[in-house]
Amino acid sequence: MSFIWSHRFTYKTTPLTLSLRKELYVRAYDAMSFSAYRNAISPADNYHPKSALLNGVNWLLVNVWSKIPKANLRKRAQDWTYELIQCEDENTDFACLGPVNAPMNTLACYIREGPGSYPVRRHLDRLHDFLWMNNEGMMVNGTNGVQVWDTALLIQAVHAAGLSEDTRWRPMLTRALEFLDDQQIREDCRKQAQCYRQQRKGAWPFSTRDQGYTVSDCTSEALKSVMILQSLSGYSTLISTRRIYDAIDVLLTMQNPSGGFASYEPTRGSAALLEQLNAAEVFGRIMVEYDYPECTTAVITALRMFNKSYPDYRATEITQAVTRATEYIRAAQYPDGSWYGSWGICFTYAAMFALESLALAGETYTNSERVRRGCEFLLSHQDATDGGWGESYKSCEDGVWRPHPEGSQVVQTAWAAIALMEAGFPGKGPVERALGLIVKRQQSQGDWKQEGIEGVFNKSW
Repeated sequence: MSFIWSHRFTYKTTPLTLSLRKELYVRAYDAMSFSAYRNAISPADNYHPKSALLNGVNWLLVNVWSKIPKANLRKRAQDWTYELIQCEDENTDFACLGPVNAPMNTLACYIREGPGSYPVRRHLDRLHDFLWMNNEGMMVNGTNGVQVWDTALLIQAVHAAGLSEDTRWRPMLTRALEFLDDQQIREDCRKQAQCYRQQRKGAWPFSTRDQGYTVSDCTSEALKSVMILQSLSGYSTLISTRRIYDAIDVLLTMQNPSGGFASYEPTRGSAALLEQLNAAEVFGRIMVEYDYPECTTAVITALRMFNKSYPDYRATEITQAVTRATEYIRAAQYPDGSWYGSWGICFTYAAMFALESLALAGETYTNSERVRRGCEFLLSHQDATDGGWGESYKSCEDGVWRPHPEGSQVVQTAWAAIALMEAGFPGKGPVERALGLIVKRQQSQGDWKQEGIEGVFNKSW
């Protein structure tokens, strides 16, 4: 954004741009005083209002800094910024992290390289990766897909159902293993330190290798899926021991001092101070990476599974990492027994992971007061009528449980049931009622209908 603005770039007037101006603005475009609306935002979108510090910095930039002649400094800043843009493009084959910086990088390349240049043409090809259609019209993914994440969890679901050695499904699972083989990241970023990127050799991304960003829980779930299939007869060893070690090496770089794990990288900098510069307005908790019970649990389970099969590789460090991560899970529990989830909605999602971590540490309903409190929190929100759970995305925004306006949801009911089973909850009644709802809503072909949203991003659905 700074690169584009520093060039004072505008596109030529066309019938399309004129039409868009009429559609987007409530008054004549030429009569608009845009500077008067710098801080105008709908209250519905103003989840994270600008801080006094940020407003003060912006005032200085607009009223003092922008009026100082600095052509040479601007040129140096543009060159450095464009070099970072080039690093991102090269490290992601022009896919970019997501659909926010991808169009921005496209426009920056258009300004610097020209409309017919390879970077612009390649960017325009890759922008299609984010787009999809449904009955509401054209939509945009948060990344270029969820392919690795979904494939890894599907493998684990089939294995848990006892079907991984069924000859009917072996070809499908073999292709899934081949996909994970192909999508593991084999090299670190070009100019890794210079472009502020986390180590990635051996990692798996959320979507595809091209996108190329290390994600802690995606690496963990993919690694578990690979180890599961490659331990069974009938499946080839596509991913070597060295590459499995590479995945472990990446995970061990991502633990925070708290013991918890974030998603893309360890926490860098002070969250309390840097959130004062959060200008996004619609998102909270975006200026640094934070600890997440769900990411932490994924790493714990992967490290434990790896340690059983490869007990001699970095065993002491793995033991220490798991111990510290479990301590983080304990510390992250709220007084009411819940855990806050940041990537799914919300307390239901986090409970499933946290109680699994504690179970692996030997803590269950029968011997752990914190596990009992976790179960009691879930049971206090079970629907008395149908036995399900339904939680609104408003839980993520408000930080307290908010019931879903449409009642019980299949996915959250499944999460809660898994949590209770991981915890070793002694009574069968609550789980049986939850499973009854899930079975009742299953469709004739074996699937379930899409209900309310289940995912979330930085406190905003």
